[in-house]
Amino acid sequence: MVEKTYKIIWTNEAKNDLKDIFDFIKKQSVQSAKNVISDIRNAPKSVHFLHQNEKEYYNNKYRRIIIRNYKVLYRINEFNNELIVAAVFHTNQEPEKLSEID
Repeated sequence: MVEKTYKIIWTNEAKNDLKDIFDFIKKQSVQSAKNVISDIRNAPKSVHFLHQNEKEYYNNKYRRIIIRNYKVLYRINEFNNELIVAAVFHTNQEPEKLSEID
């Protein structure tokens, strides 16, 4: 079986989420904020392993990766070979904003 990798696209919403997360964490530690954002940004690169096994969907459209205390919601565009990151939020939050993304 050939592993499939995807071009990773971050939506503006997801980029804003990363900025908000960074700004929140940096109040405690800039280095911690950098580490968390780095881990979140690298998480979609592992999807070529997870794509076949991930079962949880949001709105029948999005899949998720949990990294640290954050959910990274994404969808796959097989036609363009893209993984599109739609949103990032803390695991204690609900993804109400997804209705705004769709």
